[in-house]
Amino acid sequence: MWRKAVLVAVLALGMGYLFHTDPELPAYVLNYVSEFLSQMEPSGGSELRPPALEEAISRAWQTLITAPARRWGRVAVGVNACVDVVVSGVGLLQALALEPGSGRDHEVLRSKEDLKEAFIHYMGKGAAAERFFSDKEVFQRIARAAAEYPGAQLYVGGNAALIGQKLASNPQLVVLLCGPVGPKLHDMLDEQIVVPPESLQETDEFHLILEYKSGEQWGSSRAPQANRFILSHDVSNGEMSTLETFVASLEEFHPDLVVLSGLHMMEGMGRDLWEERLKEAVVAISDVRNEVPIHLELASMTDRDYMNRILQEQVMPIVNSIGLNEQELLFLTQSGGGPHADLTSWDGIPDVGRVSDILLWVLEQHGRADPESEADLTRIHFHTLAYHILATVDGHWGNQVAAVAAGARVASSQACGLQAVDINKVFLKAPLNFYSSFSEPRESLSVDPTRPVTVWRRGNVSFHFTPVLVCKQPLRTVGLGDAISAEGLLFSEVAAPSEL
Repeated sequence: MWRKAVLVAVLALGMGYLFHTDPELPAYVLNYVSEFLSQMEPSGGSELRPPALEEAISRAWQTLITAPARRWGRVAVGVNACVDVVVSGVGLLQALALEPGSGRDHEVLRSKEDLKEAFIHYMGKGAAAERFFSDKEVFQRIARAAAEYPGAQLYVGGNAALIGQKLASNPQLVVLLCGPVGPKLHDMLDEQIVVPPESLQETDEFHLILEYKSGEQWGSSRAPQANRFILSHDVSNGEMSTLETFVASLEEFHPDLVVLSGLHMMEGMGRDLWEERLKEAVVAISDVRNEVPIHLELASMTDRDYMNRILQEQVMPIVNSIGLNEQELLFLTQSGGGPHADLTSWDGIPDVGRVSDILLWVLEQHGRADPESEADLTRIHFHTLAYHILATVDGHWGNQVAAVAAGARVASSQACGLQAVDINKVFLKAPLNFYSSFSEPRESLSVDPTRPVTVWRRGNVSFHFTPVLVCKQPLRTVGLGDAISAEGLLFSEVAAPSEL
């Protein structure tokens, strides 16, 4: 009984302070704290029933997530595919006889020492990253050690293959996957996925996924949250060698939607290669029929010139939609000289106002927020651990409340290894109060747990925000961004030409 009394006193003091500092604190937040207290066991034990806020959000998602009026029937996905070897990052580095030390980022990994330093650097931030390992023989030795490490697991890998797998879980969809598909990967793919014969190859490409848990420590480095570090020596995906095959397959497949990924893999191949290959990629992508929307899935990059080329001169203006996380968004604005480019990294949960500023800048400067613009980009699906935002140019996309909620729901369930959200295994980490921009003029906004998608507009761009119910003990973090983007696309619909 005394525990409840202490908790009541602490919460009362806390709520009093919050109300004093913010008299506009939404009434529903106060109501849910009250409900939370009322759900404590009356028997004198310290057991708590399911948290009220998380339960309300999970229930509301079920109501908000409705199918679009027009669904995709055929989706073509390309062009990076591989086999992921998932292993404990700290365990593998110890098996390689490496000692903990200081962290340091490397754009390209050339040795085991580079790997150790880059892993420690990102583990300390709790941030995802992906790097190319330039030495083939050393990488093969690391890969053998990873495959033999106790508990190592093999999965479908590569953004395109992961998105294809997620889309193929919908029985109404026919999915074409084009990428370097070896025998092991082919056996693991969903039966609904069509792979062109030209995409098949004799050997698989392997990527190593070094995972770490929230709070895991190695030496002086401690992970603030669970995440992963990815490395590969992957020439086929690095050269996007199946891109032309992918585009040629579209003529016969007749997709309603094209999903493109793998551009980040070219970065590790050197400027001479990516500069020429990027031009060829743009020509190939431009051959896709105008009426078919293209979604581009971004991933971790380090070369600002390369990202700036994608942003300003090459790819971004000719796709309709992009998906990215907080690291990729920050690198994008740093590369292009956008808002908040002076930030070196996010401090904890990315500020919603700052994220909103950058998303608006991308759509205004490199998208179609200006009706007179010739760019095609009208949609950005942003995801970070605590929340997601879907930013769209008005009049081009529909069902976005359902789409952003569906992406958050799959993040909550998949991270816990479940088919549905278990509110006893998740917690709310997103801010319930935030601003539409980092600077004035700005709008003060709140999250209502009974309708957990907050909407605001800036010019002719609409923003849809929803919190994520974060998994307390995630089983697997790799592929979450791909699942989020795939689920968001499943519930999105593009406006018919007559509606534009």
